[in-house]
Amino acid sequence: MSSIRQFQVTFDCAEPERVARFWCEVLGYVAPSPPEGFTTWDDFNRSLPPEDQGSWFSCSDPSGVGPRLFFQRVPEGKVVKNRVHLDVRAGTGLVGAERLAALEVECARLIPLGAVHVQTLYADGVNESCIVMQDIEGNEFCLD
Repeated sequence: MSSIRQFQVTFDCAEPERVARFWCEVLGYVAPSPPEGFTTWDDFNRSLPPEDQGSWFSCSDPSGVGPRLFFQRVPEGKVVKNRVHLDVRAGTGLVGAERLAALEVECARLIPLGAVHVQTLYADGVNESCIVMQDIEGNEFCLD
C-alpha cells in the first residue's frame, strides 16, 4: 500500500498576494511571516529584482490539516473554465432548505471580499444544492 502524501494546490494568477489574502479570508488560512531578515513582505519584495517582485505568495491552514495554497504570477489571464476547482464545504451535513440557507449566508459573506456569485444549483432529488462562485481573478469554486 502506498503512503498518503501531502500536497499543495497551486493557482496561476496575476496578483499572487492579493489572491492569497482573498483565500485566507475565505478559508480561515494564514499568510506566512516574511522571510528571515525582513520585517514585512513589502521589504522582502523590494529586495528582489523588479521582475521577481510579487511573483508568488502562499497561505496555509493554521491547524495543519488542509493543504498549503501557493499562488504564482503568470503572464496570461484566465481564458476558459477551470479543469480543477475548490469546493468550500459550507453546508456539510445539512440538507434541503437548511443547507441552502447556510450556503447563501456564506455567499453573502464572500461577495464583499470580491467573490462573484455565478449560479445557484438547487437540489434536484439526487444532488444537494451548491453555489458556483468566482474568486477575485475569475477562478471558479463552489460553496458545497
